[in-house]
Amino acid sequence: MERESRRGIPDEIVECVITYVTDARDRAAVSLVCRRWYEVDALTRRHVTIAFCYTATPERLLTRFRNIEELKLKGKPRAAMFKLIPENWGGYVTPWIGIADSLPRLRSLHFRRMIVADADLAMLSNLKGRVLESLTLEKCSGYSTDGLLHVGRYCRNLRSLIMEDCSINELNGDWFHELAINNTVLETLNFYISDLEKINVKDLELIARTCPLVSLKVCDCEIPNLITIFQSATKLEEFGGGSFKEPVDPEFYPCITFPARLCSLCITYLGRDEMQLFFPVGHLLKKLDLVYALLDTEDHCTLIRKCPNLEVLEARNVLGDKGLDIVSQTCKKLKRLRIERGADEQGMEDIEGVITQRGLISLSLGCHDLEYFAFYASDITNEALESIGANMKNLSDFRLVLLDREEKITDLPLDKGVRALLMGCQNLKRFAFYLRSGGLTDLGLSYIGQYSQHVTWMLLGYVGQSDEGILAFSRGCPSLEKLEMRGCLFSERAIAQAAAQLKSLKYLWVQGYKPSPTGFDLSPMARPFWNIELIPARRESLDDGTGQITLFEYPAHILAYYSLVGRRTDFPGDNSVIPLALQEF
Repeated sequence: MERESRRGIPDEIVECVITYVTDARDRAAVSLVCRRWYEVDALTRRHVTIAFCYTATPERLLTRFRNIEELKLKGKPRAAMFKLIPENWGGYVTPWIGIADSLPRLRSLHFRRMIVADADLAMLSNLKGRVLESLTLEKCSGYSTDGLLHVGRYCRNLRSLIMEDCSINELNGDWFHELAINNTVLETLNFYISDLEKINVKDLELIARTCPLVSLKVCDCEIPNLITIFQSATKLEEFGGGSFKEPVDPEFYPCITFPARLCSLCITYLGRDEMQLFFPVGHLLKKLDLVYALLDTEDHCTLIRKCPNLEVLEARNVLGDKGLDIVSQTCKKLKRLRIERGADEQGMEDIEGVITQRGLISLSLGCHDLEYFAFYASDITNEALESIGANMKNLSDFRLVLLDREEKITDLPLDKGVRALLMGCQNLKRFAFYLRSGGLTDLGLSYIGQYSQHVTWMLLGYVGQSDEGILAFSRGCPSLEKLEMRGCLFSERAIAQAAAQLKSLKYLWVQGYKPSPTGFDLSPMARPFWNIELIPARRESLDDGTGQITLFEYPAHILAYYSLVGRRTDFPGDNSVIPLALQEF
């Protein structure tokens, strides 16, 4: 590349300016200006995120972005988190690990929903062990503590090790001992919800003494056993995962003190008796996760009243409308609120623990700075959605799931409400609207298309009445890149036609539709660089969570996505995933 522009601007200056452009979309736009800027972008790009691992190949990444320092890669479709995708569907990290040695500046790797083998971790440790500073395995599976042994032994400069919500085959705790004796720079350590029980507390204490820990999220370690760790980790700002499985003598409470900088807290199995331990630090907390706490509605209210500076709150719907009232009155700085579905089958429900229109209206009137709001509702009205649209102007991510526990919903369909919500929340980028039969008519679906001008990701469940609804929807949504639909029962041809009309669409997942006998009705969706895969309907016998084996039926799926490299080559051999070649159409 010439070092001097024809117009007299040296490449050094262009490189310096482009370096300050960090947003991925802006970077992509920069690279399209001219060949020279494309090459400068390739040389100066430091972070790359591949939102779906089959849209490119490791070789293509290596050819274009050889100087990257951080790589984030997502594998299985999001539906895999809900066990809707076959375990052997794909999403292997092996080919991506193979190019690590050819990326000389690579310091950070983040894999999400991917299959990682012990051999992958051994290879990574061998190729990058001396320089790797951050390794994140999020919702990954396929590896064991034998693979982690290589990470603990050879990756001695790791500042961040995250393995949250992973399926790990735990053979022993040797990996953790190696990590403890070899690493003195660790700032973030996270193996929360990964069922690692063979962790020696002495090794954890050694890490707390020798490493500048800022964030620590562990499994179900008893809080009384972590006292020394809290005393040693003086820089700790985030802690999660400790539990109170066994009752603690109240006389022991004064012995449990938390680091002065602590501002983020997540405690499992937290009960009413232990709750008072956290009252003294409540005013310091900016983030509170109560998803796995054993608290009823009134307990939630009591604890939240002590936390007026919360910016992030996560809980189950046992929080209830009463809890939302307290949040509205107390947490004026709240930016993110996630309310998960409670474990009703385990007897953890509360008679007050339901989210309805009353609580939603109350919340919208008090928390005007909310940017992210995801919740499960037992009842809802158009008025509640209208109130959210009128008062929560900063929302960029809104996700509603309407539960089927109530026989009758007060006010359906939600056509007027969704229109008011989308018209009022102009900053929405991500939108989920998962209802039940009769929740939204074709007109309401057309409103979603018409008023979702900036939405890039969308999940729709049980919406619309006919093919006309999805076709009207597809005439809008100019920015939509990823669309997921479940239980909408549109025909194959209508889905294909809608996908063809959504000009920005790069990814489509559908479960529950009206299939054609041959799949030929998907032909309107066929286009260059567009892969289509079918996952046939199947039955699986699974543990239902109570120890009983239950037969689950999974409807057929359609998965379609944009790819620069054609059809992938690692389909499972059991025909659980069937590729459709474009030439068939």
